[in-house]
Amino acid sequence: MPVSKEVLDEVALSESEYQLIVQKLGREPSAVELGLFGSLWSEHCGYKHSKLLLKLFPTKSRRVLVEPGEENAGAVDIGDGLAVVMKMESHNHPSAIEPFQGAATGVGGIVRDIFTMGARPIALLNSLRFGPLKEPRNRYLFNGVVGGIAAYGNCLGIPDVGGEICFSPAYSDNPLVNAMCVGIVRSDRLVKARAGGAGNLLMLVGADTGRDGLHGASGLASRTFEEQKELRSAVQVGNPFLEKLLIEACLELAETDWIVGVQDLGAAGLTSASVECASRTGSGIDLDTAKVPRREEGMNSYEVMLSESQERMLVVVKKGYESKVKSLFDRWDLHSDIIGQVTDDGVARIREGGTIVAEVPVQQLMEPPMYRVATRKPGWLSKLQGFDLSTIPDLAPEKCQPILLKLLDSSNIASKEWIYRQYDHQVQTNTVVPPGGDAAVLRLKDTRKAISLTTDGNGRYCYLDPYHGGAMAVAEAARNLVCTGAEPLAVTDCLNMGNPERPDIYYQLKECIRGMAAACRRLNTPVISGNVSLYNETKGRAVYPTPVVGMVGLIEDIDRYCTSGFKDEGDVVFLLGSVDEGGLAGSEYLELIHGLVSGRPIIDLDQEKRVQHCCLSLIRKGVVKSAHDCSDGGLAIALAECCIMGSVGFRGGWPIKGRLDEALFGEAPSRIVVSVSSNKVADVKKMAARHGVKLTKLGVVGGRKIIIEGLVDLPLDDIGTAWRHGLERALRGSP
Repeated sequence: MPVSKEVLDEVALSESEYQLIVQKLGREPSAVELGLFGSLWSEHCGYKHSKLLLKLFPTKSRRVLVEPGEENAGAVDIGDGLAVVMKMESHNHPSAIEPFQGAATGVGGIVRDIFTMGARPIALLNSLRFGPLKEPRNRYLFNGVVGGIAAYGNCLGIPDVGGEICFSPAYSDNPLVNAMCVGIVRSDRLVKARAGGAGNLLMLVGADTGRDGLHGASGLASRTFEEQKELRSAVQVGNPFLEKLLIEACLELAETDWIVGVQDLGAAGLTSASVECASRTGSGIDLDTAKVPRREEGMNSYEVMLSESQERMLVVVKKGYESKVKSLFDRWDLHSDIIGQVTDDGVARIREGGTIVAEVPVQQLMEPPMYRVATRKPGWLSKLQGFDLSTIPDLAPEKCQPILLKLLDSSNIASKEWIYRQYDHQVQTNTVVPPGGDAAVLRLKDTRKAISLTTDGNGRYCYLDPYHGGAMAVAEAARNLVCTGAEPLAVTDCLNMGNPERPDIYYQLKECIRGMAAACRRLNTPVISGNVSLYNETKGRAVYPTPVVGMVGLIEDIDRYCTSGFKDEGDVVFLLGSVDEGGLAGSEYLELIHGLVSGRPIIDLDQEKRVQHCCLSLIRKGVVKSAHDCSDGGLAIALAECCIMGSVGFRGGWPIKGRLDEALFGEAPSRIVVSVSSNKVADVKKMAARHGVKLTKLGVVGGRKIIIEGLVDLPLDDIGTAWRHGLERALRGSP
């Protein structure tokens, strides 16, 4: 009997998709089968509107060990028999409803993706977006998310070493909470997430199964929501102390030869974990939900299969080794149960005791319909891009000082120390460069190597030009790593967009991916893992298209890392890149001072590559003492931050040919501020010429002021106070 529209809405399936299911099965699906299809064909699990576009990403390099989609996370070889495993995922919708638990379980889920592969998690990062803090609802969401990240990560003993945060009305009521985790593993000990070998056993380990998280993948993460109403039950509740036991037990298990694979129970719970494992080997599964421990009375097989209860792992155990595996988990005080076995018939067979409640070919479950939406550039976008910025009056010289202070005090530019001091970023004692710089740096024990980590993205840029905005997100991430002395290696990403069924949103998604792919190819940073988060809309209003790029870089010699702050009196300060290309389009200055989000940001990827190669060469040769990305707030803000972080002043000036506001506060990409000893100036000039990079002397380090001749003359204490306490003032609602 055909199901009602209400039932289809519950599992986020359209009527045409339901008819396709009937056609594939040759019959009406059972309730459990419908739940399986709804989850695995959801946008969150099936990538119906994005998978075809994601094929545009470059995914290979000599270092890539695991390509996107093959396993839970991506992996790159860093030499010495070691690999970095990394992944980024979103928990946007849960965090909009229950910010503390939504963010906390986002951390828990991404950590499981890493240790599932046999890698020890060594770092957490995050990328967050909220509406303006003057609104009480946004302050509630902000405090809840930060609290959830801190509570879960600190309990696990994994340092939270970096990230970014941005505030804009575009994210009011629909925050973006993207979590990234990085792990280290011996290259030859990577664990696969697969269920192969007929007769091998399916073991469920960890927490008992409850009703929390039902329809999290098919409903909460795969459709827009207008009100919170009944959705609170779709948010999971986490237990970080149980997860800590799972980490240690699974890493110990990874050292044995008792298992075939391990898979965490994330979105869609037992459904996705078991079916995805089977699909990777062309196998089937025979699973009995009656054998799944339940913490709530009256749960049925539908609820057991779709529950997203946290801290659970599916282990595929080699037949005959089940007692050894169970004994290992017992030693870690973890409950484990055999709930089924692998078959060779390619069918997902679900039982409730003696009754078969679902029997579907795995391949059918894993092949949702793929959609392309016909698009063209929206008219409203052409209007925004065509805005004549020359109609805005230029900045008067006497206004430069107060505007510099206002920008330093703004929530988007001010120090985020209030946030990251709540996170333990020194646990595990690997952190060399903590949060607050261009990127974090972690040493790798027993080697001379270090890795550099960052997350970057700018929704305003992508809103104004999705292609160039996507490319700029990749470029900025790579530039931040280069400023620490690291060679960028690979990307994990999270693409946060609105409803892809709308032509203008699909246009944004497509163009962002095209731009990111172009930048990844040019900078040789393949995409090795990631997540797509769509339907980020509330009451018909979408967030800015916000691709977030997580990136890892390698420092071969830990003694050659670099930081942002100026170092010594008398050092000479240069700008690598063009001093004449300000770029007001999409800038913080334009929105904060003039209330405008307009213009068209652009990037020259060839120039970006030259600047990055030049900077990295200078750091590796020990020429530069500091390097800082010139981005949000422009060149004047970059100089002020170098002074604040180095606790030393700056005096200088440079010829300004065009607009004053553009020269000081424009955000053109492909620019890095560096400082060098006076006896190294010739080396900088020679290296810049070799790479074809424009070079401008900006001034000299020294004193207790920042002085830009004729425009700015401010004590360090004044700029430091504005920058350090701006976010706290916003949280208090202070002017």
